[in-house]
Amino acid sequence: MRGFMLVAVCATALYAQQFKFNLDHLAAKASESVDLSLNGSTLQFAAKFFDGKDPDEAKVKKLISSIEGIYIKSFEFKQDGAWSPADLDSVRNQLRAPEWSRIVGVKGGEGSENAEVYLRSEKGKVTGVAILYSQPRELTVVNIIGPIDLEQLAALSGHFGVPKVKLPK
Repeated sequence: MRGFMLVAVCATALYAQQFKFNLDHLAAKASESVDLSLNGSTLQFAAKFFDGKDPDEAKVKKLISSIEGIYIKSFEFKQDGAWSPADLDSVRNQLRAPEWSRIVGVKGGEGSENAEVYLRSEKGKVTGVAILYSQPRELTVVNIIGPIDLEQLAALSGHFGVPKVKLPK
């Protein structure tokens, strides 16, 4: 019975993350790295520090009240070429239909920034967001889990290590 419970807990944890980052090998190459894992209870605790009277903070507080987790891996490098497109492909290959759909793809010229935003949907509701952001010397992958109101999502941009990404209107 204990074995079954352990398998059930592990399966739930794997499902909750929705996809695997597989980027830990980049930490040794990076001049700076961030590995942030905020589960639902941590987010609920953090929400207590937002001022409900400030309009921007109230939006963030409301949004994170339903989020189950925010997982971020971000790396900065001293030189170009420290990470490869294959590193992002390992993440991108997991963000496939029918669960995931890419809604934004911004590709700059050589040496500029690139961004992709994917949504995970279940029964017509958004249940996850993935953001892939890269520059020649920077790579960030964000996974936000839980029911998400897309209009409120912009309020999370720039908080909790989520890159500031402007979505088209």
